[in-house]
Amino acid sequence: MIVSVKLGELVEFGNILISNVKSELEQTIADQNAETYLSIEKVMEMFGVCRGTLWRWRKAGYLVPINVGGKRRYRKSDVNHIIEGDIAKKGATT
Repeated sequence: MIVSVKLGELVEFGNILISNVKSELEQTIADQNAETYLSIEKVMEMFGVCRGTLWRWRKAGYLVPINVGGKRRYRKSDVNHIIEGDIAKKGATT
């Protein structure tokens, strides 16, 4: 089988493909940069720890919550740093 494609068509196809991939990557990056906040219960479940452990982590500066609408929440990015072993980014000492 022989497929014949004009150079202009091939260039147009490449440009469309690049444009589509670029749009998808930009959306993925934007989604990753959007901060979400986790409840105490969700964080306890993710780490398999009790409320007292989260209290100790807060006192030590290891995982510090913020208040959102009168409720204590944890930044998902902070939780992910700990899960990935990147506690140096948080400025915590071990």
